[in-house]
Amino acid sequence: MSVLIVPDSFKGTYTAAEVAGHIAAGVGRAGGTAVGIPVADGGEGTFDALCAGLGAVEVKVSVRNPWGSPVTATLGLAGDTAIVELAQASGLHVLHNGERDPLTADTYGTGQLILEAVARGARRVLVAAGGSATTDGGTGAVRAITQAGGLHGAQIIVLSDVTTKFPDAARIFGPQKGADPATVELLTARLLEQARTFPRDPSDVAGTGAAGGFSGGLWAHFGAELVSGAEFVLDAVDFDLHLARATAVVVGEGRLDGQSMGGKIISVVLQRVAALAPQVPVFAVVGSIGADLGTARSHFADVMVASTPADMVRAGLEIQAVLRQPAI
Repeated sequence: MSVLIVPDSFKGTYTAAEVAGHIAAGVGRAGGTAVGIPVADGGEGTFDALCAGLGAVEVKVSVRNPWGSPVTATLGLAGDTAIVELAQASGLHVLHNGERDPLTADTYGTGQLILEAVARGARRVLVAAGGSATTDGGTGAVRAITQAGGLHGAQIIVLSDVTTKFPDAARIFGPQKGADPATVELLTARLLEQARTFPRDPSDVAGTGAAGGFSGGLWAHFGAELVSGAEFVLDAVDFDLHLARATAVVVGEGRLDGQSMGGKIISVVLQRVAALAPQVPVFAVVGSIGADLGTARSHFADVMVASTPADMVRAGLEIQAVLRQPAI
């Protein structure tokens, strides 16, 4: 039996693999055994988690960034499955020397990545949809794919941690991409017009607003399947199998708050533990705690703040010490 460590990344500071490694080191120093598995929910870290879980080979591809400049992105290939991270081609933080205009940003480069995956034999393309700089309704990617003659029977599966609907994408996500109120209005009007002209209307379908409507555009034009990134990743890394052998579960992310409990990876882990192994305690090791966490804290055996590698190691030591006590 072992401590199962399944953290998300601490955005902008530590990868999920780094967090898992540090906590596992602490558990080991205290005499315990640990299994560290990086996870994610469709946003940052999803590409790495799936590549590791599926044993993918990584391939570098030159594509367009959201404003048409060249950028190098990485594609994961595992048999007839490909892993694409939208943020690598069409992300808010891609390299770009010019203006980062939220109105002109498009997903053409993500379409190029999908096409490269299909050209290399992929029949199933997993697209992690988090971190986009775009609110183009997916039309850039649709244009790239259509210009190249389509998907040739390949299936697209969009992984996301949001249930936002297509018309709401600009209002909810536009400001974080640099859109002021007037630009949000323009983007929303454009999304509404697109919904009316697409082969099928994504307006009332949950999740179609992910990545600025990218998921809705690919759903409307190519029948893309829209799924929970958290659920998909946990299945891909055999979470349930590891849980059956665990004495405790440790989750983690940069900030634990009210949003963490609404479809994010931590909430999905809690749901699975409650359903499959309710006797197994769940610990949280996080960078910070939001004031709005409230009573959700009661779902954890303990919540530990760890903002440095040394803190994470210490958290692992403390968790193993608690597990030795008869009460746990």
